[in-house]
Amino acid sequence: MEINEDDEEELGFSRNYFLAKELGGGSTKKSTRKISDIDVVDEQELRAAVANIEPKHEREIESLLNGYKSSYSKWVFDLRCGFGLLMYGFGSKKGLIEDFVSTALTKYSVVVINGYLQYVNIKQVMTALAEVWWEQLKSKRRTPSKILPKVQQPFSSKSIEDLLAFLDCPHENGSDSFVCVVVHNIDGPGLRDSDSQQYLARMASCSNIRIVASIDHVNAPLLWDKQIVHSQFNWCWYHVPTFAPYKVEGILYPLILAHGGTAPSAKAAALVLHSLTPNARSVFKILIEYKLSHPDEEGMPVDNLYSTSRERFLVSSQVTLNSHLTEFKDHELVKIKRNSDGQDCLYVPLATDSLQKLLQEINQ
Repeated sequence: MEINEDDEEELGFSRNYFLAKELGGGSTKKSTRKISDIDVVDEQELRAAVANIEPKHEREIESLLNGYKSSYSKWVFDLRCGFGLLMYGFGSKKGLIEDFVSTALTKYSVVVINGYLQYVNIKQVMTALAEVWWEQLKSKRRTPSKILPKVQQPFSSKSIEDLLAFLDCPHENGSDSFVCVVVHNIDGPGLRDSDSQQYLARMASCSNIRIVASIDHVNAPLLWDKQIVHSQFNWCWYHVPTFAPYKVEGILYPLILAHGGTAPSAKAAALVLHSLTPNARSVFKILIEYKLSHPDEEGMPVDNLYSTSRERFLVSSQVTLNSHLTEFKDHELVKIKRNSDGQDCLYVPLATDSLQKLLQEINQ
């Protein structure tokens, strides 16, 4: 039996391997080092260093973004024809979409959903959409009042099915009148579950709604089946790499090379609060002020929060306050504990210095 050069080389490698194992014997020692022994930098310091990284290829990126502006008119035409716009490609699309909306969709109402947040309340989104569409219908003089849908109760008390039916009601202004829904990171953690995607798809299929969204995860298309893509979202796919950093989208994610702290949580809370209504921020401000002025107490009783909020004309009923509290709890901005008197108390799970910084940001 003849052995060629390749076989001989492979046999030699095998012999050397087993010889090395025999010579090594049991003398090899396992390392005693642990990942926890690594001296990692503070996350706030690391984020500051990342923010100071000098950007590169600015002229080329600016030229690339200016090139996309020539497509704005086509994107508007797609929306008027009933399609949805789905932006994908390397880099954050948030700035590009916001520029498109602020320059090319000025005649349309726009509702923004930040899918990069940890929690998104679909019911509140639907309610806001219905309120915007209702105001738009009333402001259209061409729409006779006799054909306007009858709204006998607040939209907040309606079910999601009723809200979807209202958003899909016919009107005489045709495809030139609609509400545009902007979804930053439709594949984000707050929208990645099946129920949220189903509701978003049904929302997009409503005759009075158009959707502009972005995706960043390589497996994002696996969220949808063929029917959702073609019959409900009705996507027009656009490859728009921007090479922009994910500054806003990434602030809620911990950095691998940093250890946690209270400062990042305060930043995340500030980001979430800026996405809420002014009244909701003011209610949250009451909780912060109470915590700072009563550091030894377990939290602010819910009844006290309601009375204070009502005195400042921030809420009109307990139902309104409960909707704000649901938003706070969904985003983990507040915690609830029962005090020694059996009362449910609310508290913000941040250190005193973080609360002070957060209060300053709210007051700005």
